[in-house]
Amino acid sequence: MKLVNRILYFATGNEHKYREVASILNEANIKVEKFLVDRIEIQDNDPVKIAKFSLEMIKDAPTRIFNEDSGLNIKSLEGFPGPYSSYVYKTIGNEGIIALLDRKSNREAVFYSIIAYKDENDKIHIFSGETKGLISEKITGGEGWGFDPIFIPINEEGNKLTYSELGFKLKNTLSHRSKSLEKFSKFLSR
Repeated sequence: MKLVNRILYFATGNEHKYREVASILNEANIKVEKFLVDRIEIQDNDPVKIAKFSLEMIKDAPTRIFNEDSGLNIKSLEGFPGPYSSYVYKTIGNEGIIALLDRKSNREAVFYSIIAYKDENDKIHIFSGETKGLISEKITGGEGWGFDPIFIPINEEGNKLTYSELGFKLKNTLSHRSKSLEKFSKFLSR
């Protein structure tokens, strides 16, 4: 396949996500251009179905195009907000998530990322990654967007910092998105 040093198109309207994805794939010598879209998503609990459907709905798309969908599953909230993370962030934000967890001792969460890639033969390939962590008790500053100020990834070093506090570069080595993109870049480089 060897798509290293060839351009791929990332279907997104999210500038923050584009910066992260382009930065991570650039490390693997994969160049990404943004293909601006307003995504159409089905309402479903299956993130793979959502990612596939969104990719299939893009009209006049170039070949070698992909999208990425992510969600935050919070254990004590029965996996909420899950695939509805973007909507929940826009409506209740980080403050709302923290309020929902008030008086809950279990703050375990999993951030997941699903990539759907349509190759030059119109075949769709799926890549996934996840990072286990905890929801912090307060919003912390630093770099980041979305739920970054409240998600603490669990790693071998015993990290107690949120994605935001870790900063852009370190977050990109630990994140759910980096894990799915690593699988994706290995697929493209074979």
